[in-house]
Amino acid sequence: MTTEQAHPAPRQDNQDPALFGQTPSQTVGPFFHYGLPWKGGADLVGQSDMGARPELFPEEHYVLNLAPPKDAVAGQVITLEGVVYDADGKPVPDAMIEIWQANAAGRYFSPDDDRTEIPLDEGFIGFGRASTSEEGLYRFRTVRPGSVPGPGNSSQAPHIAVGVFGRGLIKRLVTRVYFEGAPENAADPILALVPAERRDTLLAREVDGAWRFDIVLQGAAETVFFDI
Repeated sequence: MTTEQAHPAPRQDNQDPALFGQTPSQTVGPFFHYGLPWKGGADLVGQSDMGARPELFPEEHYVLNLAPPKDAVAGQVITLEGVVYDADGKPVPDAMIEIWQANAAGRYFSPDDDRTEIPLDEGFIGFGRASTSEEGLYRFRTVRPGSVPGPGNSSQAPHIAVGVFGRGLIKRLVTRVYFEGAPENAADPILALVPAERRDTLLAREVDGAWRFDIVLQGAAETVFFDI
């Protein structure tokens, strides 16, 4: 073996960490709404095209098929909607919202949830994605989830996990939606960690038949986000 083989010279390209180091994080967006031609991403129970912004690109580019028909989904179908606001109280028209939740019986569509005693709803995957509109509005059709196990032997109140992507955010923001008036909220171990005066920011309220959950990114009324 030659000296060059035993001690090769550093690579003179971007594969050499000694030269360039880790690629820094970049601000994400604001292009999510252009990249969401996925039809039906926000409709977890039906076959509509909710979730995309087809008005932002030519009609001929809106060519993806609708999602295949879903099996009947058990539980109460609900609409979850709200507006994403920035620190100045202005709607954010180019954010992307993701949700993840258990089915109406309280079981996740995931191999990590092996509680076979809880029915698994084959027609409901529990994940959804939506862009915000020009007015900052997002909207999902889903089912009201059941309670799920919490730390130790506790039980968590029905809730929906929410991820927020948008301009100025290097990493996604994570929060939860609880349902105002749910009796299980009082004993929820995660909600109990939130200062009482800020728990309201995690509560959706029923308005005109829909569950309203506004997301405030900064400021005095900032939504509580999780440190994960």
